Amino acid sequence: MKTKFLTVSAIIAALYIAVSILIAPFGFTNVQFRISEMFNHLVVFNKKYMIGIVIGVFITNLFFSPYGTYDLVFGVGQSILALGLTIFSARFMKGQVAHMIFNTVVFTFTMFIIAIEIHLLAKLPILLTWLYCAAGECAVMAVGIPVMTALNKRINFKKLIED
Repeated sequence: MKTKFLTVSAIIAALYIAVSILIAPFGFTNVQFRISEMFNHLVVFNKKYMIGIVIGVFITNLFFSPYGTYDLVFGVGQSILALGLTIFSARFMKGQVAHMIFNTVVFTFTMFIIAIEIHLLAKLPILLTWLYCAAGECAVMAVGIPVMTALNKRINFKKLIED
């Protein structure tokens, strides 16, 4: 692997972790509100960002989640599934904003995986937990669309990770 790719992936992971820590009390409840989830939109610009995002999710869940090993399986698994679906959909999507909207829908829908995890551990009602988790995820991802679009105009995410 190239040095630039590894460096950018490490920075993305570190940013994900740092932003997650800032709002930690709101990132691990049945109302998931992790602002760092807006980094999930990076895969719209370049699929290589998936590595940094998944590492960030893994480390965040490993050290800061009250759900322990469950969050490593369910949380990281949900991220891999949703990011994978978004990357796969790139061949059918035209336009970055449309692709980020699709990404938002995918992440919102797949929050049922997190709802199952919370249901198993906290015995909260699964449907209500899914609605709460999905609402928080949808809000963060929706706000992330204009944020990531504006940042992309300055940074050019597509070329940032390329050599």
